[in-house]
Amino acid sequence: MKRIFLNKLFLVSSASLLFVYGIIYACGGGDDWDYFGYNSNFTPETFADKSYTPLFLSGGIFYGIDYDTQHNSRFNEDIKTDWQTYLKGKAAAATVNYFLIGPDQPASYEDRGKTPENKPEIEQLHVFYKTKKENKTSLKWGKKISLKDDKIKNFIEFLYLAQKIETVSIGDDYWSYDPVVAKTFDDPKLIQSIENVYNTTSDPFLKNRYWFLTVKARFYSNDKQKAVLFFNKTEASVPKNTLYYRALSYVAGINYKQKKYAVSNYLYAQVFDKCPAMRVVTAYSFHPQNDADWNKSLAMAKNNKEKAALWAIHGYYKDEKQAIEKIYELDPKSEHLNYLVTRLVNKQEQEINNSFQQKAEENVPLKQQTIAENKSENQAKLNKSAFDLISKISAAGNTERPYVWDLVLGYLQTLKGDYANADKNFDKAEKILPKTELAGYQLRLLRFVNNMSKIDKLTDKNEKTILADLNWLYYELPKTYKGQEFRYQNAVSWSRSYLSTLYKEKGNPVMAEIFGESRYSYWNEGNAFYDNEKVLLDMKAFLVKPNKTEIENIGAGVYSLKLKDINNFQAVQATFKNKIPEAIAFLQQTDSVQYSQFLGNPFNGSIKDCHDCDHVAYQKKKYSQIDFLTTVKSMQDKLAQKEDVYTNSLLLGNAFYNITHFGNGRTFYETSIVGSGSSPYTFRDSMKKMITNCDIPKMYYQKAFEAATTKEQKAKCIYMIAKCERNAYYNNKYNNLKNWWEADDDKINFIAWNGFKTLKKEYSDTKYYQDVIAECGYFNTYVSQ
Repeated sequence: MKRIFLNKLFLVSSASLLFVYGIIYACGGGDDWDYFGYNSNFTPETFADKSYTPLFLSGGIFYGIDYDTQHNSRFNEDIKTDWQTYLKGKAAAATVNYFLIGPDQPASYEDRGKTPENKPEIEQLHVFYKTKKENKTSLKWGKKISLKDDKIKNFIEFLYLAQKIETVSIGDDYWSYDPVVAKTFDDPKLIQSIENVYNTTSDPFLKNRYWFLTVKARFYSNDKQKAVLFFNKTEASVPKNTLYYRALSYVAGINYKQKKYAVSNYLYAQVFDKCPAMRVVTAYSFHPQNDADWNKSLAMAKNNKEKAALWAIHGYYKDEKQAIEKIYELDPKSEHLNYLVTRLVNKQEQEINNSFQQKAEENVPLKQQTIAENKSENQAKLNKSAFDLISKISAAGNTERPYVWDLVLGYLQTLKGDYANADKNFDKAEKILPKTELAGYQLRLLRFVNNMSKIDKLTDKNEKTILADLNWLYYELPKTYKGQEFRYQNAVSWSRSYLSTLYKEKGNPVMAEIFGESRYSYWNEGNAFYDNEKVLLDMKAFLVKPNKTEIENIGAGVYSLKLKDINNFQAVQATFKNKIPEAIAFLQQTDSVQYSQFLGNPFNGSIKDCHDCDHVAYQKKKYSQIDFLTTVKSMQDKLAQKEDVYTNSLLLGNAFYNITHFGNGRTFYETSIVGSGSSPYTFRDSMKKMITNCDIPKMYYQKAFEAATTKEQKAKCIYMIAKCERNAYYNNKYNNLKNWWEADDDKINFIAWNGFKTLKKEYSDTKYYQDVIAECGYFNTYVSQ
């Protein structure tokens, strides 16, 4: 469904949903930390009140939430505090909490809709007051509180009436794709009795409570207009507290239902302004149908603060910059400016290219940028009019939190390349910055980004300006920072990419890889850096280098690959080249990796390639990687001595087959350097070629065939050779495709490989032949034809 606000689409459920104020079912957010945070150096929580958090820039409708989880509990703490103050110690805090909220929340969602334990007790206490007769509940609570006390009685009697209304005001559903249908309270006599208490009571606290309960009851009744009439008649005598603005939101909802959108939005804006707890609710309910509605709402505003409140919600949906301009003209001290400027900055950040890569043209791989190219691209994306506005406000220094605008200006100056003035504005902000952890961290992060951005070429001198902050970002914060708000992850990845680019331009591929790993290494594709043997050896030399500089130590510490990973990669490469002694030597330098076990028996040769089947099959012996290689070497030594040539050749064929993509031992090669994936086409070309090549197993199967002494043995060898031929056919077919959509244009599902022909022609009288027909669909189809 669509919600249209000044040309912007927004998701809603239904008019009835908006009418029941406070229930939000939104499709977005969902995590405590929104996706947008990972692309940002600017933490909104540093600058804006917590009530604005859902309105921060987000990939969903609201930041950090999927739906309104506080509909039933938003004001619990306020209500408890108010009643405790009224009762003045006549009931313990735990007792007040029990009667107001009930026992602790049930653990399961299934229990949420059950009648709370306190409800029947309140009803029984009401009966006690009405009949003057003791009952089980009055006897129980009479031992804990004085039921004869007037304030206790007032408390219980109010709860009795309030709980009647809660039967329709409290929702059982906490999440739903479907619109929520509004419930109604159809008991006009009870509603009138609530209003009568309001009219007759002289206690200010109770009068205020019953006033709100009357509005609420009328709101949920079948005659909602009476809620508006009652509100309009009495509002002048009501204190402008939370209850007043909660009631005002009901009136706004009724106006919305009556399609009086301008009035509804004007009222919602007042609630947004004066009742922080309801900002997410009122922002969601704010719903101008068109520009005419919006202008009517603006015309209703009685003063600048009311206009500013309207612009504050308008800016959330439409244009933060325009809203900031308007609010600043109306009320420079407005706190709404604080959250709007965070959205402005976060939107600017989304335009920034932090990857140091650019797409030259369609269907062309990403091109690596230089530092200068990256800066030029990002500076061109800076919103000049927004920059000028921030500069103006920062210079005036007359907002509620001037340091916010100084920090924002400094950050934008960094993006603009004006590093000296950025430093000046950071210094200016620091003098009045709150002494909070988050504020201190934010300033330090922005200073770091500025200092790093100053570096066009690495030198011993400028390197020292960032070392402390690199240690802070890479090591200290992950260990010591316990909060969730502070956005430093983007600075981590950006700084690594920045340093990688600097080192690349400096002609240092090892350090470029050390810091750039996070930019272009992917688990499924592996790491192409190690395809070059020279740089591989240079990296090994670097990792064992005893006297690294400080920045080299920082890099080596954050680099995910260690010496054992490179040795493991070399062991895998050597194995696929059939250099087993060399592979063993490398594997023995991999610490515990050498002891990781194969999931299936790597020496078994199956008719069909089903690694899952092999993994669950009984295995008399479990082979570790080092066991596997030493066993292969032992068999090769025997083969060299012409010892049991058939068996050793066949087992060696199976071993080398099983470590390819087609066998049961893929875990042998699946590493962060080689890559991983269920399809060989997720690997880079060099690794794809290595793990799909069956030349070595085919060679050993041919040796076994030549040494075979029975037809059964020969049949098995012929079939295994056919599997290798099949794999080579498909490797060649798919590797040479220019367009994957044309893969099946030749209408060839398989061909009669030489092994198939030989097996059918010369070994159809063997038992193995019958086994192949039973298990191999390819061969069975061929034979049937």
